Amino acid sequence: METIVLIAVIILVTGIGVRLIHLLNAQHDARIEAYRFSDPLPRPPGLPDDTGRRAHHTGADR
Repeated sequence: METIVLIAVIILVTGIGVRLIHLLNAQHDARIEAYRFSDPLPRPPGLPDDTGRRAHHTGADR
């Protein structure tokens, strides 16, 4: 009988922990979404439009 109670308590505590982590992640996501980031820096003159890593490799369209 004690084993069943112990297993039930472990499952209950795990469920509470999962719910708490979910709520904290949602709160963190809302805080990040509300934060106003600055505007991106302007592109220096003379740079191509695509400066990603794939743009520098030959055969990137594979």
